[in-house]
Amino acid sequence: MNPTLATALVMLAAYLIGSLSFAVISSRLFRLPDPHTYGSGNPGATNVLRTGNKIAAALTLLGDGLKGFVAVWLAYSIGKYWGDPHAAASGAALAVFIGHLYPLFHRFAGGKGVATAAGIVFALSWPLGIALIALWLVMVVVFRISSLAALTAALATPPLGFYVLGNGPEAWILVPIALLLVWRHRSNIAKLLSGRERRIGH
Repeated sequence: MNPTLATALVMLAAYLIGSLSFAVISSRLFRLPDPHTYGSGNPGATNVLRTGNKIAAALTLLGDGLKGFVAVWLAYSIGKYWGDPHAAASGAALAVFIGHLYPLFHRFAGGKGVATAAGIVFALSWPLGIALIALWLVMVVVFRISSLAALTAALATPPLGFYVLGNGPEAWILVPIALLLVWRHRSNIAKLLSGRERRIGH
């Protein structure tokens, strides 16, 4: 198969995987309201947690993270067969992330992408994933503001990615992913600047 066509098909499959919203899936499983209809309206683990169902929130976090990991891992594994695993993995990384942000199956109303981005990073490099998770945890413990922790990790992702992965397609694809993460947190940025962003536990 032509490598360009093969990579395009892998990206399409990754987008469809990304379009599976585990916030919606877990909410239906536990007969909870649609996460688009309450709280922040964001179909993510933090919003699902507002229902008080910790298991549903944990499943959302796990599912959204795993889909990012699985899409990239599969793309890399399949890409070896036509000799271009790096292009396949980086293409799948962006596609699965966009699928989460703008899911075909949920009227293109997706989440902010933190868990899916984490899964992508771990698939590309587990040391990079651990470094970013550690940074996120430090920010959460010190400031107790989830969005601030996510934004800090997002901004740190490209430079750390180039340091760990080198100057290759996997590192470069982290740049648009990080920019999209920041863009999806634009309302949180406004709240942070005005001092109105909620702290964890409040």
